[in-house]
Amino acid sequence: MSDPLVSRMRRFGTTIFAEMSALAVRTGSINLGQGFPDTDGPASMLDRAVEAIRSGVNQYPPGPGLPQLRQAVSEHRRLHYGLDYDPDGEVLVTVGATEAIAATVLALCEQGDEVIAFEPYYDSYAASIALAGARLAAVTLRPKQGRFTFDPDELRAAVTPRTRAILVNSPHNPTGTVFTPGELAVIAEVCQERDLIAITDEVYEHLTFDGVAHVPLATLPGMRERTVMISSAGKTFSVTGWKTGWVCAPPELTRAAQTVKQFLTFTVGGPWQLAVAHGLREELGWVAELRAALQSKRDRLMSGLSGAGFEVLKPSGTYFVQTDIRPLGFTDGLELTRRLPELAGVVAIPTQVFYDHPERGRHFVRFAFCKKDEVIDEAVTRLKRLG
Repeated sequence: MSDPLVSRMRRFGTTIFAEMSALAVRTGSINLGQGFPDTDGPASMLDRAVEAIRSGVNQYPPGPGLPQLRQAVSEHRRLHYGLDYDPDGEVLVTVGATEAIAATVLALCEQGDEVIAFEPYYDSYAASIALAGARLAAVTLRPKQGRFTFDPDELRAAVTPRTRAILVNSPHNPTGTVFTPGELAVIAEVCQERDLIAITDEVYEHLTFDGVAHVPLATLPGMRERTVMISSAGKTFSVTGWKTGWVCAPPELTRAAQTVKQFLTFTVGGPWQLAVAHGLREELGWVAELRAALQSKRDRLMSGLSGAGFEVLKPSGTYFVQTDIRPLGFTDGLELTRRLPELAGVVAIPTQVFYDHPERGRHFVRFAFCKKDEVIDEAVTRLKRLG
């Protein structure tokens, strides 16, 4: 039988995360590739999930999400960002941010529309856009003064009459950049000038370092009414397997996303929703401690990678450090990461797979620091074999 997969999805295949995680298991390597913590979230939140299961919260919750979580999300947006979202009509609970992005893109894009995204980009963006029959237009982030940023003129030039939306991820995976108010102002200006929708992936909103603040695009003048604001509990509370996310947007945009979402998963597990509602209200102090711990882990890994011979770019947020492999004599990140288990017993992610223009990221490799200190230390010891 010929390949039965629809043509627009054939180029995706197995994700780089699945490939590299399988490689780590097969070789017994330390996995600094996929961004999942090796410790659990706050105990009281885990207990709330168990309590919900044992008390019978095991049937279909409402499609938009349990009222308790929608209200908690609404309160969180107001408390942290001064944004008012009606929990009944402007908040939608989703199966993680990945589903929120897919449902939003599928809801808003017609065949042949275009969506701008900043490359390197999280791999689900391209897949969601392809599923919609739309086209991804990539604007490249390049290192400048130690951080990744974009050229405003390149962003403006990427807009065409077919452009429907700009997909903005800040704090940004995989570069670790946090867009500045000035960079966000440029994006806002382009959206308003060209009547575009902004889809914002803000899953690392609480994981920023060195006093750098995360500023939601929706807080800029004129942007709340044209922004689909997406986040989740997975990164904030170190429960990536719970897959509990949310959309905050004006009623018409939320309704559009829900229309699609109901035919993808219909709803999200009730116990996780109640536990996350508890976390948003009661455990942000735990999150502050997590942020401080991650900053220390970032510095620990950066120091070790520098000592092993990598050129390291300092991230302002997320779980990830970008490295330039050329000082070690390597030029192809994909080739190196496939050999890294035999060379050093470590798995990482080649950044080039997140580009439409792979040559622009061929010399970058991403390492995750959301791991125990002893795991980071052992990985660094092994990586020094490369020098």
